Amino acid sequence: MGDGRIALSRRPSGDVSSPDMGLVSRLVCVVCRQELPAPDSAGTCPRCADPSAVLEVEFDLDAVARSMTREALARRTPFHWRYRELLPVEPDERAFAWPVGGTPIVEAPRLAAWAGVRRLRLKLEGSNPTASFKDRASSVGVLHALQRGATRIACASTGNAASSLAGYAAMAGLPATIFVPERAPDPKLAQLLVYGADVRRVLGTYAEAYEMCGAECAEHGWYNRNCAINPYLVEGKKTAGLEIAEQTRDDPPHWVAVSVGDGCTIAGLAKGLQEMHGLGLAPGVPRVLGVQAATVDAVARAFERGEPSSDAGATTVADSIDVPVPRNWRKAVLRVRAVDGAFVRASDDEIMDALLAAGRLAGVFAEPAAAAAVAGVKRAVASGTLGRDADVLAVITGHGLKDVRSAMSVAGAPTEVRPRARTRG
Repeated sequence: MGDGRIALSRRPSGDVSSPDMGLVSRLVCVVCRQELPAPDSAGTCPRCADPSAVLEVEFDLDAVARSMTREALARRTPFHWRYRELLPVEPDERAFAWPVGGTPIVEAPRLAAWAGVRRLRLKLEGSNPTASFKDRASSVGVLHALQRGATRIACASTGNAASSLAGYAAMAGLPATIFVPERAPDPKLAQLLVYGADVRRVLGTYAEAYEMCGAECAEHGWYNRNCAINPYLVEGKKTAGLEIAEQTRDDPPHWVAVSVGDGCTIAGLAKGLQEMHGLGLAPGVPRVLGVQAATVDAVARAFERGEPSSDAGATTVADSIDVPVPRNWRKAVLRVRAVDGAFVRASDDEIMDALLAAGRLAGVFAEPAAAAAVAGVKRAVASGTLGRDADVLAVITGHGLKDVRSAMSVAGAPTEVRPRARTRG
């Protein structure tokens, strides 16, 4: 539906969900819309033979509405487990103590003036325990892996998904193997190693690390956390949309802006916004603005042309969205269209300008991929996608300490001074 509404669906008579998936009613292919058995972790539709034929988790929203009420939410933990009816896991005390979500939203009036909009709010996902939005997905993935009896969990990542997985695997006592590309920033590698993960630095690209991870998971029977083809992980990401809808219920933005790499984050965010409206817990559905790096823009191309053609050799300073070959582009495109959203592109220079502006005008230290959302707002105003009277909320997906080298390359150097000579008195 173009207005972002979703219909309440009842659990079908055939029980297609596994016993550890809460109020999930079924899984369907996003291409052929056929119902499929629930995979153990990652998987695509075997009927479509299309790598973009990922699976969508659907919930029994009638059942959800009976227990996830406004009154019930008011009594629950601030962590994202408060939305347990809309997560593909059973309630589990082991995990409900893991902190994730409940991140703040702050007003940024000076940054709004810089971007050219009437109002700009920032949701600070760097407040999560491993300092990124990816904690939402990893916490759900680790719990799902535990409930499936997994003995090891693995992923490929440019950095944030890896560090968040390593952190939550450490909380759970579940061994983790992480495949990172050669150019992963050192601060993210440091997190992985401190959390005790088995870190494998692939001397190649993210795409090559991704392929290696998939092959190792298949060979050894590891739980595959890769969000691009693991449908359960996107449900963790959607909690940001659920949370934004709840936090801004009485004052919703016109637009929610977020950076885009593989497409998982924006797909989950839009789904969460839609579900809260469908449940009557939010007055409407904001439009969603996807922001890609100008040089790595395959999802934006798919939104415009129907196929994610890209330059596989291109790269961007925003390492967390440096995904020239996205796997989850189709789900992202479908969700953005459903909420009447849009895509824009920001150059690396615009992204780094936004990184500085967020710090100097709002006191927010964002890594480049997070700053891309702010750069995209300014670019959307310049292109006419956003009007100057727009009320926008930008998701700051990762803390700037994740990539200090990039920040230092544009922030300038300190002024060196000599200590004052002591005077004898």
